[in-house]
Amino acid sequence: MTDAFKGKVAAITGAASGIGLECARSLIAAGATVVLIDRAEDRLMTICADLGENAIPLVVDLTDGPSVDAMIDGILERTGHLDIFHANAGAYVGGSVVTGDPDQWDRVLNLNINAAFRSIRAVLPHMVERKSGDIIVTSSIAGIVPVVWEPIYTASKFAVQAFVHTVRRQVAEHGIRVGAVAPGPVVTALLDDWPTAKMEEALANGSLMQPREVADAVLFMLSRPRTVTIRDLVILPQSVDL
Repeated sequence: MTDAFKGKVAAITGAASGIGLECARSLIAAGATVVLIDRAEDRLMTICADLGENAIPLVVDLTDGPSVDAMIDGILERTGHLDIFHANAGAYVGGSVVTGDPDQWDRVLNLNINAAFRSIRAVLPHMVERKSGDIIVTSSIAGIVPVVWEPIYTASKFAVQAFVHTVRRQVAEHGIRVGAVAPGPVVTALLDDWPTAKMEEALANGSLMQPREVADAVLFMLSRPRTVTIRDLVILPQSVDL
C-alpha cells in the first residue's frame, strides 16, 4: 500500500502510544501526512522526530473543551486541509459498580464520550465544506457485546456506537464516511495496570492482539472505494469467542 494515501492528511488523537501510534505509522508508510494529537508533549515530540517529516505533533488536552474546539485550527495551520480524522483517544475502567469509584468513571466517560464527540464536531465543518472526508472512531467489542466485568467502559462504547451510526447518516450526503473499528483486547497503555503474569498468560494463549493488527484494519476501512462505507469492523483475537 505504499503511496496509497499520498497527498492525504490525517489527524489521530491519542497518537503517542498504542493503536493511535500504530495507525500513524501505517498511514505515514502509505504516503499520508499525519498530525499526531496527544497531551504527552515530550513523548509526542520524540515520536514525531523518529517518524520523520510527515509526522506533525499537535499538543491538545482532550479534556479541555475550548482546546478541542480549536484543534481544527491547529491542524489546518500545519497542513492546510484534513482528509481523515481518527478519534482514537480513550480510557478504561473495569470492576464492580458496587465498589467502583465514580470520580474515575467520570474521567473515563469524559474522554471516551464527551471528548470523542466534541473532537469529531470540531473537524466536521471543514469536511462538510470540502464535501469529502473520513471519520474513524476507535470503539470496542464492548460496544457491541456487553462485558459484565466492565459496565462503565461498556456503556461508554455503546454510546460511541450510537453516535457513529447516527452521525454517519447525517453527514453521508456531504461525502463523509463515518465508521468504527471495534477490537477485542489489545496490548496498549490501557492495560498497564495488568499484573505481569496475567499479561504473559494472555499473550501466550492468544487472547490479546497487537496494535498493528488494529492499524491494518483501519487502513483497510480507509482504502475502500468512496462508494463503500464500513460502518463497523470487529476484530478479535482468535481465542476470544463472543
